[in-house]
Amino acid sequence: MKTPKGLQDLIDEGVIDQVLRPLKSGKEASVYVVRSGEDIRCAKVYKDMAQRSFQQRVQYQEGRKVRGSREMRAMGKATRFGRKEAEAAWKNAEVDALYQLTAAGVRVPKPYGYFGGVLVMELVTDADGHSAPRLGEVELSADTARDYHRFLMQQVARMLCVGLIHGDLSEYNVLVGPAGPVIIDLPQVVSAAGNNAARTMLRRDVGNITISLSRFAPELLDTHYGEEMWALYELGELHPDSELSGQFEFDESIADVDSVMQSIIDAREEAIIRQQGREAAMQGD
Repeated sequence: MKTPKGLQDLIDEGVIDQVLRPLKSGKEASVYVVRSGEDIRCAKVYKDMAQRSFQQRVQYQEGRKVRGSREMRAMGKATRFGRKEAEAAWKNAEVDALYQLTAAGVRVPKPYGYFGGVLVMELVTDADGHSAPRLGEVELSADTARDYHRFLMQQVARMLCVGLIHGDLSEYNVLVGPAGPVIIDLPQVVSAAGNNAARTMLRRDVGNITISLSRFAPELLDTHYGEEMWALYELGELHPDSELSGQFEFDESIADVDSVMQSIIDAREEAIIRQQGREAAMQGD
């Protein structure tokens, strides 16, 4: 196939030897299957962000480290220079997160380097060596759904232990390999300590996964892992190997139950919209 723009330099520099095929393409990046020596990996080529997308990402950028105060002010004002800095921060966020989470024992694709806007990383495959399916594309038994849910809650907790929240976790950002779920797509990763919306995003991440897997194990809807994790995190008592129960006693004196229920309702509505989108796409085919 014709070498895509952005990957020829990597071939010239010997980082990769061949582009085998496209894997997926989205608004933010295109991913290709590549060969590096005898290893098959994937290369994520980031696209430039349009201005309309920049405004939608402001909530994720809060708390991210940039080079200096000038860059931070420019990002806040959304100037041309600020958008360029925000774009660089957006791309670097995923790279930094992958290295940090790999070191923390979170199951994410192993990164092999970042070269001029291209992230080279592990290709997650199924037992037959084909590209692994997304969590939303597989049928599971109730027991397997419970196991996957328990494992993913532990992974989210481990992320929180190093101060990170995925920010957009769902059945579309989890692949299923031979050893189980692998979390992917982290350019929107959020600082737990530096972002005012961190708690909301954590609960949304947990809610999305819970609702997805509740198709096979409905009782998962009665768990409250997001609230349990955040409470332990605020107390400094959340650890990578903390035993989570999914149980949480809400303080009704501060009327937090309503906001929790609203987050569940929002997640359910989002799941319905996604299902309708999948059905419409299938009908279109």
